Amino acid sequence: MDGVLVHENKAIPGAPELLTKWRENGTPFLVLTNNSIFTPRDLSARLRASGIEVPEDCIWTSALATAAFLKSQSPGGTAFVVGEAGILTAMHEAGFIMTETAPEYVVIGETRNYSFEAITKAIRLINGGARFISTNPDATGPSSEGVLPATGAINALITKATGKEPYIVGKPNPMMFRSALNRIGAHSEKTGMIGDRMDTDIVAGIEAGLHTVLVMTGISDPAEIDRYPFRPTEVLASVTDMLDES
Repeated sequence: MDGVLVHENKAIPGAPELLTKWRENGTPFLVLTNNSIFTPRDLSARLRASGIEVPEDCIWTSALATAAFLKSQSPGGTAFVVGEAGILTAMHEAGFIMTETAPEYVVIGETRNYSFEAITKAIRLINGGARFISTNPDATGPSSEGVLPATGAINALITKATGKEPYIVGKPNPMMFRSALNRIGAHSEKTGMIGDRMDTDIVAGIEAGLHTVLVMTGISDPAEIDRYPFRPTEVLASVTDMLDES
């Protein structure tokens, strides 16, 4: 989403037109994000404000992927969740019971209000036997004032305190893409992934067996590509370059 369709809450040129063309062609697509703060409805509204129309059922977040994974592992299970509406709503809709008493899982999601009390509780529950799950590994997030500590930073704090690593469902885990493929009934051999990050988007796309496209409207540049031992299938300046191909 960020760096591919929008940049600083403004539509990247060509993005609205590309999505419109896919809809007209009947090409199924999902907009993916590691952000677990917001629900698909929230994100759809934010994209609309940027000039991009994406129905909420065409948005797939790390929160939804995490809830779908845990539902497959333990239907009707119990969890202690640190996060906001995105992950809390997804877990509720997946049938989970939220509890602080001997939960099966501790789930760490993104929030702008991490509390020492909640983190302490998470550490004690993990030490007590709860399985440690996280929505994504991103250590920092952007803000108008500069970087903010994000989910990955809290994961590291809890790991240091418990000696246990989380199982992370979001990118770069290819499970994020596999669950997205299942959502739209797509096969990896006929599906492409467009992203702006080598370390999450491209590597996860490769591992999921997808055609990978790196666009230069986010954080990557040619020097960034050279840092990694793998390569995307295609490198494009922006999604505008796909308009003639779609």
